[in-house]
Order: sequence, then C-alpha cells, then structure tokens
Amino acid sequence: MADAQTLTALGAAIAEAAGAVVEEVFVERGAELVLRVKRDQIVPFMEMLRDDPRFAFEQVMDICGMDWPERAERFEVVYNLLSLALNHRVRVLVSTDETTPVPSLIHVWPAATWYEREAWDMYGIVFAGQPDLRRLLTDYGFEGHPLRKDFPLTGHVQVRYDETRKQVVNEPVTLTQDFRSFDFLSPWEAMTTLPGDEKVHQIRSERGQIEGPQS
Repeated sequence: MADAQTLTALGAAIAEAAGAVVEEVFVERGAELVLRVKRDQIVPFMEMLRDDPRFAFEQVMDICGMDWPERAERFEVVYNLLSLALNHRVRVLVSTDETTPVPSLIHVWPAATWYEREAWDMYGIVFAGQPDLRRLLTDYGFEGHPLRKDFPLTGHVQVRYDETRKQVVNEPVTLTQDFRSFDFLSPWEAMTTLPGDEKVHQIRSERGQIEGPQS
C-alpha cells in the first residue's frame, strides 16, 4: 500500500497532466487518492489515465453512486481504478443531478456497462451514450430508485402470492398499524425472569426473607 506522500505525488502528476479538468485532489484517510474532475471531460480524462504509461490504470474496478439530497447536484459518480502494472489505485468523482447525464465510459472500458446500469437502477443517474441503460437488480416495473435517500423504506409496491388467483401479484404497500406491537427492549432487557426463578421467590417468601440489598 502506497503511503500518503507517494499518493500526493501521484495526484499532483495527474493534475499537472490533465490541467483544468481536475477540480480537486486530496488523500483520504492517509491511504486513498481521490480526484474530483469536470463531468463533461470525464471520457478524455479516463483515456489519459488508462493510456499514459506514468499512470497505466488499465482496469475500472467499480462505478457506483452516492446521494447527497441537500446539494444542488445531489449525485456523485464514483470511479475506482486499478493499475496492475504500477500497483496503485485512484478514486475519481464527478457530480451531477437527476436530469443531467454523465458521459458513458463504455468505449474506454466495456465492463462499465454493468456498473452504469447498476447506478441507473439504484440512483437514477443517467449515462449519455450508454446503449443498454436498463434496470439490473430490481424487478420489471419497479418504481423509483431504491438507494436514493428520499426513497421510502417500505417501497411503493409489495409482492405476495394470491391463493385465490394462484399467482404472484404486485399491489400497493399496505401496512396495518392497528395490530402492530412494538417492543423496544433488547432480548436481555425483556427477559426479567428465568425458568425456575418462581421457586426461588416462593421459598424466600415462605421464609420471610426480603429480597434485594438491605441498608
């Protein structure tokens, strides 16, 4: 694992090679190099990281999203790259909103298709130039994007097997509150007596012993 000084030097070299495309460079937790770049320049920037022998990031290990609802551009697309030749990693960030597309990286790394589909499915991040932008993890007809922080925890649709119709049906979520009982005690706190304790209490009562510490 590279130390913070080595990562700082690598970040400075990338920023110098990329010019104004890089908006921010920092080392996170002393062990992770992070670059924030301009969204519309992400494709040529990634090609440079892949093809420049000083960097040689041959593989995209992951593309995922993060949701910050309080920001104007609420989504961050996170690219984790690996250089096998030079044994170092980098994380690249770009920001976007619900409607502005991020250029697809399928022509840089064909494997990006799966990751971009997952980010679209989970967050609704749009990737321009991605020819196969379909849902990947959710079911057909799923509404919304489940990893957005404003997505309801119960979802919009519930699935059950209908015995009368002899098939699985999708229907709006219905939660019956009247018959729900909540116990906020932990299993240990809820267990106030153990099996056999009643005999001890009975014997002590018969002997006139007072339980608990005495002053």
